[in-house]
Amino acid sequence: MVERVAYDEFGLFHENAAEYGLSFDGPPDVRRVTVPVGDERSLSALVWGRAEPQLFFCHGGAQNAHTWDTVALALGSPLAAVDLPGHGHSDGPAQGAAISPEHNATDVALVVDALAPNAAAVIGMSLGGLTSIALLGQRPDLVRRLILVDITPGVTAEKAQAITNFVRGPATFASFDDLLARTIEHNPTRTEASLRRGILHNALQLDDGSWVWRYRRDADQAQLVDNDRPALDYNRLWDILEQSTVPVLLVRGMLPQSVIANDDVEELLRRRPDAVVVEVANAGHSVQGDTPVELARIIRDFVG
Repeated sequence: MVERVAYDEFGLFHENAAEYGLSFDGPPDVRRVTVPVGDERSLSALVWGRAEPQLFFCHGGAQNAHTWDTVALALGSPLAAVDLPGHGHSDGPAQGAAISPEHNATDVALVVDALAPNAAAVIGMSLGGLTSIALLGQRPDLVRRLILVDITPGVTAEKAQAITNFVRGPATFASFDDLLARTIEHNPTRTEASLRRGILHNALQLDDGSWVWRYRRDADQAQLVDNDRPALDYNRLWDILEQSTVPVLLVRGMLPQSVIANDDVEELLRRRPDAVVVEVANAGHSVQGDTPVELARIIRDFVG
């Protein structure tokens, strides 16, 4: 008989709160919503609170909206967090479209329009950060402040190699323990408890008891850049940042797992001398996973 691993999508928030010392007097008001984006496709999102969301979050490649759970608990503000195309509970991209910042942004704009048209800030990590820059280029009316979490258009295949190696690993795992072991190996900055929750939100147990990730593996969406097209000519994203006047914050993890180098920060400040850069000493690439309460404070201070 196959041993099933219990999973309640909205039943783990007390663990997030306990791990980071946050007050918890009952389950938060969180619901999953679906927004049509055309071609009989839809994107899924988590909406926190009943008031209009004041913040909008975009996760990184091979993640999903639950990566922001502890940040959301620490903020205590109405917000929305999307599952990008091909991730979590969302459908894939339009036929013939890649999972790229520009194509993502076209779909995400419809979600922001529907759920958080007056959000004070758009926050994007990794692929979600590049998507947020593209969103700024396509729909500047939806991005009043931009917060980039450990990403700039200066990312390269070399800088993102560790992430790519992890995401391009085995397609299936015989057991939850096997999946957890691999995840722990590649995420030395995270606690086992947080990684266990992350897997439950981001993987599926099949009928035979094996496990697969929830994100699509049939495209190079796992990569921040495509090795066949060096750096994907992210100059276009740099140009969007340079030509915009919205306030920009870069939150940089300072541990080796970060994908940001000093030259990325220098280029950002050359193009946007007014940009704010905050360094987080105890975080790697996944700042929201390593130091979520500190990230929540940084966001709150920047948005005001």
